[in-house]
Amino acid sequence: MSHRSELIATDIEGYLAEHERKDLLRLLTCGSVDDGKSTLIGRLLHDAHLLYEDQLAAVTADSVISGSAGDEVDLALLMDGLKAEREQGITIDVAYRYFSTARRKFIIADTPGHEQYTRNMATGASTCDLAVLLVDARHGVVTQTRRHSDIVALLGIRHVVVCVNKMDLVDWSPERFDKIRDDYVDFAMGLGITNPYVLPVSALKGDNVVDRSQHTPWFDGPVLLEHLESVAVDAERNLDDFRFPVQLVIRPDLGFRGFAGTVASGVVRPGDPVIVLPSGQRSTVDRLVTFDGDLDQAFRGQAVTITLADEVDVSRGDLLVHTENRPRRSHDIDATVVWMAEEPLVPGKHYLLRQATKTTSATLSVLHHRVDVNTLESQAAATLEMNEIGHVTLSADELLLFDAYTDNRTTGAFILIDRLTNATVAGGMVADRAEAGVWDAQPLSTLRHQHSDVTQVERERRFGQLAVTLLLTGLPAAGKSALARALERRLFDRGRTVLRIDAQNMRLGISRDLGFTAPERSENLRRAAEVARLANNQGLIAIAAFVAPGADVRDRARELVTSERFVEVFLDCPYEVCRERDDEGIYAAAEAGEIEFFPGISHPYDRPIDPDIHLHTDRQSVDECVEEVIAHLEARGVLSPPRPAAAGIEDGYPG
Repeated sequence: MSHRSELIATDIEGYLAEHERKDLLRLLTCGSVDDGKSTLIGRLLHDAHLLYEDQLAAVTADSVISGSAGDEVDLALLMDGLKAEREQGITIDVAYRYFSTARRKFIIADTPGHEQYTRNMATGASTCDLAVLLVDARHGVVTQTRRHSDIVALLGIRHVVVCVNKMDLVDWSPERFDKIRDDYVDFAMGLGITNPYVLPVSALKGDNVVDRSQHTPWFDGPVLLEHLESVAVDAERNLDDFRFPVQLVIRPDLGFRGFAGTVASGVVRPGDPVIVLPSGQRSTVDRLVTFDGDLDQAFRGQAVTITLADEVDVSRGDLLVHTENRPRRSHDIDATVVWMAEEPLVPGKHYLLRQATKTTSATLSVLHHRVDVNTLESQAAATLEMNEIGHVTLSADELLLFDAYTDNRTTGAFILIDRLTNATVAGGMVADRAEAGVWDAQPLSTLRHQHSDVTQVERERRFGQLAVTLLLTGLPAAGKSALARALERRLFDRGRTVLRIDAQNMRLGISRDLGFTAPERSENLRRAAEVARLANNQGLIAIAAFVAPGADVRDRARELVTSERFVEVFLDCPYEVCRERDDEGIYAAAEAGEIEFFPGISHPYDRPIDPDIHLHTDRQSVDECVEEVIAHLEARGVLSPPRPAAAGIEDGYPG
């Protein structure tokens, strides 16, 4: 079933090549029950001559028994394949239909309109680029219209077509159409759906579906099929962030070891340096293997087997990324979830979290609020019922590697599975960092940076150093404060100018209002990073000693200070050694449940995957650690003689 082409009779290979080059658009139909979704798809296929004769004959015969279109053929039966669907005249499960025209290939997901099957609608929408939302011209925008629009927006579908259907039942009234269009556009703006394409149709009669209607001379936009063939979606696909979740390790013999999966985003080529997460091992892409031969490059959506130049440990659930472009990392994620189970959400309950090819245990630790689909307002809630949408925080047992859902649908999406029934209870989308709190808060628009009359080059010449921030991170009692003091002393004795920022000192002053929860630890490090950035702007070397248990938070500190100035120093010390060194009894108190949110016991510590400096403080002395840090700074040019003024960049560091 595809478009008619002369090539199919004269040059089958040419036809197949032409067909393969066409791009693919995935779309869904959604809306309230009885709005005409299945009828619209059936009409689209029928009027575009995309049905085989036996299909049309079968639907014609079924229309006599199960049809609801009077004496006419009920084209909705093309999509309503279940017996229960035909008996009731509704869609229950998601039905998929493939077809192609001369311009493009399509996969349509016909999703149910009943509220109790909203979870099926969310499933069908999860892989789509465009949503066709139907609105009954008699009823206008209703609750289910709003709910489906909210899910469409949450799932990052940026292209929305609104078909105001059954216009024949309101006498093709342009006033009625304008009223529904304005109501929907006003509502959609609050969801971030911009420029929805709204058109009047009659799915039953075929008006403005494939052929232009004579009943709407007041509407001059393209008909539905023309719009679907021309809408541009390729530009929005993420080709920058290479993400490759490993699905299977292939080792047919001793001479071949490859890692199979589908490129989630970005582009990869042989010779590209990559890092394996979460282990942090580095290698280079050797080959991109497919059944049809090796590729010169692979991009989003392509299934390939990647071989590496080195023998590194890679397993199912690992992630291959480019070394300079990495995902976020944390045990805790903020997300929006659509609750799909009849049993309500239970905060604190353990679920299985499946993200890409990885599955781990997770706790739904906080339900922040529920979203009212009618007003889009946040409401306090103790639980979520079936089909409700809420914002939550999840805490996973294993380190999660993820992107915001708006950046990557594969690494930014997940499902929650009930551990007892193995049923999927929720679908989730990882929140943007802009939703994650103070790190992204914007200052007042009236504030302006006050620039210094002393340039960065002048400061470097005065102090004989380049400004950097060293973040010393590790478990409590790993030796961070001791190393920070010793390093400060050594640099000072060498004539360098240093500012030491200790986490405990911060909590005695700037951060005296903070506790030890994950958000409060994040805020403590943010404040320290702001102080370090100010110190760097004044030409000083900053040494910050913090547990900083969250990998994602450490990455935020690096971004704030800037990568050029940031040095992550991991003090790697086994838990048992740290506990033995603890002369204050904090480990024993944490093990007894007297201290909450203790890294390594009641709260996870995300080991740095690829730190700039990796110290083993269980077997290296403080002096040996100092020497290693000094050697790194010298190799980096931080302690080298200052650059000549002519070669410098005036005030070249960000303020």
